[in-house]
Amino acid sequence: MLRSALLSAARSPGLRSAAEHSALARPVVDRFVAGADLDRALAVARQLTADRFVSMDHLGENTTSRAQAEDATSAYLSLLDRVGAEGMADRVEVSIKLSALGAALPNGGAELATDNAASICARAASVGTTVTVDMEDRTTTDATLETVRALRRDFPDTGAVLQAYLRRTEADCAELAGPGSRVRLCKGAYDEPSSVAYRDRAEVDASYRRCLRVLMNGQGYPMVATHDPALITYAEELAAARGNFEFQMLYGVRPRAQRALAQAGRRVRVYLPYGSAWFPYFMRRLGERPANMMFFLRSLTSRH
Repeated sequence: MLRSALLSAARSPGLRSAAEHSALARPVVDRFVAGADLDRALAVARQLTADRFVSMDHLGENTTSRAQAEDATSAYLSLLDRVGAEGMADRVEVSIKLSALGAALPNGGAELATDNAASICARAASVGTTVTVDMEDRTTTDATLETVRALRRDFPDTGAVLQAYLRRTEADCAELAGPGSRVRLCKGAYDEPSSVAYRDRAEVDASYRRCLRVLMNGQGYPMVATHDPALITYAEELAAARGNFEFQMLYGVRPRAQRALAQAGRRVRVYLPYGSAWFPYFMRRLGERPANMMFFLRSLTSRH
């Protein structure tokens, strides 16, 4: 119930505007978002890359105009230019959302987003890094995977994201487990109906294990996106005979566990979002774990 309410709030333009302009919220949000501007985000990335890897996300989604989509694309191109110029391309990649690049716009939005994504992939390749295409809600799954397939024709290292709570995902894993295919497997953070998604935690975990087995037994590069200690242990057991995989975790979530895995010799990548349009992302983080919500409430209380 709480998760559904938070995810519904994330779609409210009024709440989003109020929150993103609130000075009170910013110190709390900074736990999960690496600042509002690129300079601050790159400073955080430099710290993290001392022992980990990073995937940077310029926050923004569901753009409502071509101008916004072009602005989002330009932000990624600037980010990649800085990553290359500062010698971070071997440890920093980027994550993109197609809705930020115009996918939902009428009259050619999908083509616009694909073209914008291709521009970002080309710039990433020119500086020596890669791009992962984030997955959004279930209504975009087929279109997102279609775009990934199109991008991979010219940029074969483009990463895909699959969400284990969707009932279809095990089959998608099998399709995407081919040679060289980079696939991030996460649990999923959107509020989906039981007709298409597992809603019970135990069912989601069981699906994650099945999907992970498919990816680990394939010929691609699994990116294991979870903070769950049991699933981390399971991934290490599956991967005992292979070395080409990585763990991925969110900025601000279980940082000590991230460092411990890195110190143990595991490849760990931190998903590092930044920017002023943080509200939808932040609300999904609150909805994922009650502990995040309690942290948020305590932080607000302590400031009065």
